Amino acid sequence: MARTDTPSSAPSPFRHTLRVYWEDTDAGGVVFYANYLKFFERARTEWLRALGFSQERLRTDTGVLFVVADTAVRYASPARLDDLIEVSVEPRDICRATMSLHQQAWRTGHTEHGGPLLLAEGHIRIGCVDAGTFAPRRIPTAILQALK
Repeated sequence: MARTDTPSSAPSPFRHTLRVYWEDTDAGGVVFYANYLKFFERARTEWLRALGFSQERLRTDTGVLFVVADTAVRYASPARLDDLIEVSVEPRDICRATMSLHQQAWRTGHTEHGGPLLLAEGHIRIGCVDAGTFAPRRIPTAILQALK
């Protein structure tokens, strides 16, 4: 059963809006389940950019990359072609070399329930690694400070 409550009012999560294209859908006309991971990735990239950190600049200037270490996604309702989707990023647990994020995808605009509709939510653990060796590295101090 799909939840129809609105996104959490806890510390305001970052939000990124995107539209569903043909390439995102499967033969049934709904977003292919694995594409929600792509939507989550795009939102995380834009979240870092909004904090002032380009992923490419992190690689070239600090020699680190962020990689997905673990993920779990729960699907609640399908998205379809041309839907506008709002994807949120909410840090939950930030450690020296990893951070856990809660992400949600909501259909925005008018829905049959009158408000935003939860499509999928995921818990993503991101690891910070050396760009050359992929060995674990501490998250750069500037990023940790930006997250406070």
